[in-house]
Amino acid sequence: MKKYILSVFTFFLVGMSFAQDDVLRLSMEEAIDYAVKNNYNNLIAAKNIEAAEERKWETTTIGLPQINGKVDYQYWLKQQISLLPAEIFGGQQGEFAEIAFGTKQSINAAVTLSQLIFDGSYLVGLQSAKTYLKISEQAKEKTELGTKEAVINAYGNVLVAEKSIEILENNKKILSKSLSETQKIYDNGLTELENVEQLQITLGTLENNLRNTVRLKAIAYQMLNITLGNVTNKKVELTDTLENLVFQETDLSLLAKSFNLENHIDYKMAKNDEEANQLLVKLEKSKALPSLSAFLNYGVNANSNSFTFFDSNQDWFDYSLLGVSLNVPIFSSFGRSSRTAQAKIKLENSSIRLQEIEQKLNLQAQTAKSEYQLSIENHETAKKNLSLAERIEKKQQVKFFEGLSSSFDLSQAQNQLYTQQNNYVQSMLNVIAKKAQLETALNVPVK
Repeated sequence: MKKYILSVFTFFLVGMSFAQDDVLRLSMEEAIDYAVKNNYNNLIAAKNIEAAEERKWETTTIGLPQINGKVDYQYWLKQQISLLPAEIFGGQQGEFAEIAFGTKQSINAAVTLSQLIFDGSYLVGLQSAKTYLKISEQAKEKTELGTKEAVINAYGNVLVAEKSIEILENNKKILSKSLSETQKIYDNGLTELENVEQLQITLGTLENNLRNTVRLKAIAYQMLNITLGNVTNKKVELTDTLENLVFQETDLSLLAKSFNLENHIDYKMAKNDEEANQLLVKLEKSKALPSLSAFLNYGVNANSNSFTFFDSNQDWFDYSLLGVSLNVPIFSSFGRSSRTAQAKIKLENSSIRLQEIEQKLNLQAQTAKSEYQLSIENHETAKKNLSLAERIEKKQQVKFFEGLSSSFDLSQAQNQLYTQQNNYVQSMLNVIAKKAQLETALNVPVK
């Protein structure tokens, strides 16, 4: 019996350890690193780079030797008839003899080696493949920056929900106690029913807010899991607190950080788009150049009226051919010039877009710095206002139970406190979110 109990106890402990290990514990930085590796968009971006590398090699192979094999088998269900003068075979002049040339079956097998010698579009294609790879790499970098900001916001939303629940539960505890004491005073006939009812209204509103925040917390965890690249019901435990993150994310030196336009990923992508359109213009122009290729083949064929091709005495006849092909574009009814003109227009548009990006990114950086500084200032103000609201509410509590103020005055003080508590929590989230936005605007890379 003792052994049975010990086995059950051991199994229980092992099960508990596995359950604990199943929980994903993450700090903010760990969450960012985890998402960069596992986020759905990042995984797709990494696959796109692999596809771009394969495409680059595919383009390269066009200019490398190509070997192709071919086997043709023919069986005449009814052979074609040719007419020859009958006098060749001793017949009457003016008459024709019906002759079937060849055998009913034949096989032809050949191997061809081809090599592109010169093609202007191929050279441009090689450059385009490299540019396409660069585009995919830049897209992954931008995706990682977006993932970082998304994780910070999702992580912060979870902490805000948890902090809000903590505050609301504490408020509910205090308010329930006040309502209970007021109810006793009313039962003794020392206060009006209105004072009890006013506290009941406030408590009911508070309980509704608490239930809604609990639901929002569950949704916030699901959103965080999606951002991390997990299933929505994955158990996650956050090791950072809202207060610690605000302390870590308050970095005034970031406001003095200079903005390097040429290093910004959006600018590099726009520049790359301009380069791609330049290559498109080159490609259309290259199509007016001649192309030169060569080939060498070797083949064998055999003929028979019956299928004897695998017999040792079957006769096979080999052949070989060497050739060079020169293709010279002469006149396309101005189709090539029209396509070149279209490519030039695309290039001009990408240059205009690049200028627009320059202005937008500079303004975006300035705006993000301003909003980050404002979020820090608002947080300091919210902290002071919360301290004042707490003192005011406590004074109103004392006055109310001493009969020096009404329940309406107490309700106003309580609602003011709840508003300042919410403002304080949101101000902490804004500091975190606005710093993430500023780092994205300044193109601070993911560590």
